[in-house]
Amino acid sequence: MTDVPTGPTWIRAAAEGDEGPGPWIEIAFGPDGLVHLRETGDPTTVVTTTRSKWDAFAKGVRAGEFDHFVEGVDERDTGTRP
Repeated sequence: MTDVPTGPTWIRAAAEGDEGPGPWIEIAFGPDGLVHLRETGDPTTVVTTTRSKWDAFAKGVRAGEFDHFVEGVDERDTGTRP
């Protein structure tokens, strides 16, 4: 398990001005080329990946490669997704 650097700047993946209730995913880019992800509801559990894997994931999201995961899901649905 990779140690999370102390004092990372966490970026919340939520619409600007959205106050809650969450939970949201937060992302921190480490100086060592690693990307750390956590859920606001459980901030002590952190998943770490490489910057190149994160970039590939982000490009896939932009290209619509994951759209099938949310087909038929109401935008207001905050429950468990299939």
